[in-house]
Amino acid sequence: MKVEGRIFVFATVFFLAVAGIYWYLSRGPIGSVALALCGGLAFLVGFYLLFTAKRVFPRPEDRLDAEIDEADPEYGFYSPHSWWPLAVGFSVFIVALGLVFANWVTVFGVTLLMLSLIGWLFEYYRGDFAR
Repeated sequence: MKVEGRIFVFATVFFLAVAGIYWYLSRGPIGSVALALCGGLAFLVGFYLLFTAKRVFPRPEDRLDAEIDEADPEYGFYSPHSWWPLAVGFSVFIVALGLVFANWVTVFGVTLLMLSLIGWLFEYYRGDFAR
């Protein structure tokens, strides 16, 4: 967690420096405040990660003497041949278009989204890759 905390602390410094430069060059309050708030949010996350890193057992990523074998080998199963994420993404796109243009397109997109989510969920319960 220390590595992630340091990244967010660096992001805090970066956003605050850019906010100061932006304010000096443009004198615009909107962008300066937005960048300063981004720095504040990065500070919150970085502080939490560094604060928590002191109280938990160090992960292999945080230790200099760690071996590759010590890392968690199980990150989950990701299907290399699945086309269902593409269908889910297309369905979400249709839902977003429906929110812009017409309610019936939203209903059609939600229907497609439900069907594609069901297909993705039950992908390994039928067909060639059934377990």
